[in-house]
Amino acid sequence: MTDTSVDQLEELRDRPSLGKRIQVFARKQPLGTAGAVVVILYNLIAILAPWIVPYDPITNSYEHQFTPPGWPFIFGTDEWGRDILSRVMAGSRTALFVGFTCAIVGATTGLVLGVGSAYFGGKIDLIFQRIIDIFMAFPLIVMALSIVSITRAAKVSTDASIYFVIIAITIPFIPRCARVVRSSALAIREIPYVDAARANGFSDSRIILRHMVPNVMAPYLIMITAFVGEAILLEASLSFLGLGVQDPLPAWGLMLRNAQEFIRSEPWIAIYPGIAISLGVFGFNLFGDAVRDALDPRLRSQ
Repeated sequence: MTDTSVDQLEELRDRPSLGKRIQVFARKQPLGTAGAVVVILYNLIAILAPWIVPYDPITNSYEHQFTPPGWPFIFGTDEWGRDILSRVMAGSRTALFVGFTCAIVGATTGLVLGVGSAYFGGKIDLIFQRIIDIFMAFPLIVMALSIVSITRAAKVSTDASIYFVIIAITIPFIPRCARVVRSSALAIREIPYVDAARANGFSDSRIILRHMVPNVMAPYLIMITAFVGEAILLEASLSFLGLGVQDPLPAWGLMLRNAQEFIRSEPWIAIYPGIAISLGVFGFNLFGDAVRDALDPRLRSQ
């Protein structure tokens, strides 16, 4: 056996197992671990919701209107007699679908635009950055409200309302990710191996895909984890204002909107979806902070 093979075997033997890595992560990042548990729990509920919800979250049951929490309705029922626990569990599918779709699409588009702007530079970069400045001059919620108001001008079905929400939330995410990725890509562009790749006659697409994109994946992944929590909160805000998901689709923000006139007499209608929103956003933010600390070399060394 050659020395190289021996070194490789020793490296594999010394490499910690997945369980060991999880233990180290849990010890160093207790809050991040708590956030990861919340994220995993929410994803499991969203995936298994069609099979584990106690009752149909959409069908009305007028004989059970305003039933307080207890058995068999653990979270009580709403003004239409619908089981709140079932609607909260089914609403996790809406929240996570919007959250992950907006985060992945927005961050990926921003990744492509940010790397391209940094690599080509010159007038392309100048024009692109001024466009980003225009978009970032508006607060996130204001831009989302403006976009969803424009897209909702056309009469759409209830099932299609969620896609207009996704568009309204995704567009503001793009310039934010592009600006962060561009700053990392500018530093990578000046590294000698990029100049060596150009000298060897590599095409622009090959240099971008093989040498620049892999080196900006850390901020890209951090932005995705941060965007999911923001997207969940924005979706709930838009639904609460009547510009998001429409009834009878289960959504946490929509449940809060419908509970406004009953919140004094039947507070459980608003309490449980409010807890679901707060806990979900809190969990994703904690997990996102842990991912940032794990991927940032300066924080990891500390």
